[in-house]
Amino acid sequence: MEILLQQIINGLVLGSMYALIALGYTMVYGIINLINFAHGEVLMVGALTSWTIIGWMQSAMPGTPGWIILILATLIACVVAATLNFTIEKVAYRPLRNSPKLAPLITAIGMSILLQTLAMIIWRPTNKAYPTLLPSDSVHIAGAAISPTQIMILVVTAISLAVLTWLVNYTRLGRAMRATAENPRVAALMGIRPDTVISATFIIGAVLAAIAGVMYASNYGIAQHAMGFIPGLKAFTAAVFGGIGNLAGAVVGGLLLGVIEAVGAGYLSDVTGGVLGSQHSDIFAFIILIITLTVRPSGLLGERVADRA
Repeated sequence: MEILLQQIINGLVLGSMYALIALGYTMVYGIINLINFAHGEVLMVGALTSWTIIGWMQSAMPGTPGWIILILATLIACVVAATLNFTIEKVAYRPLRNSPKLAPLITAIGMSILLQTLAMIIWRPTNKAYPTLLPSDSVHIAGAAISPTQIMILVVTAISLAVLTWLVNYTRLGRAMRATAENPRVAALMGIRPDTVISATFIIGAVLAAIAGVMYASNYGIAQHAMGFIPGLKAFTAAVFGGIGNLAGAVVGGLLLGVIEAVGAGYLSDVTGGVLGSQHSDIFAFIILIITLTVRPSGLLGERVADRA
């Protein structure tokens, strides 16, 4: 039971990060029906930016508490990621908005490769050890251990989801997002600027991705130029699993995928007689994607058309 509880905790931590990334996918899809496959690279840029800022601050301000450095680095990473995603939308996606659906999809894949290459040039193609800025003493719950970094991930995810829910449901921008998602032309006639709403959606998604990137690097202690590719694919799987275009579905899909992956990794070797091990845990995400697309293409909670975004 201790092992199962530990794997569930690990899965919730992993799923929280998937949920934050998946929200970026589902918000953009809900507005303009586009899958932004460069979203994982925005996560990567956020993580590497925070790594750079942390190094500078540790050199310039020795003795500064780690949590202050982490907060400041995360804020700067969010600004950089938001600027990057805003530029991507304006330069790469907006000119193709009325083109066939295949054109922006290919552009998104090309943008993903371009960002990886630029990151490789700027930060070099080597693994960077991400500093541990929070205490390392774990908290023990019924035989399972949870580190302060993992607690921080769960708390930050919960706060981010609460703020996003409030933003979408109770603010003027949120109403504009829902109106644009339902019918951009009618929304424009009502005084809403769809281009501004779409740009804001990309910015919000980038902020969530940057936060997830910092948490991902903090949890695993490493950052590098290709780190966003697999989490991006898994978050896309989570968005489809929960119901693409559905905010609640992205959260549910991300958490369930994280728990399934973590629990599966813990018992995969025993179930398969040693043929498969924890290093093969990535297969769960894509098995789930195939099953979901085959059995229930709309996802667990279904695609919300009028209220999506």
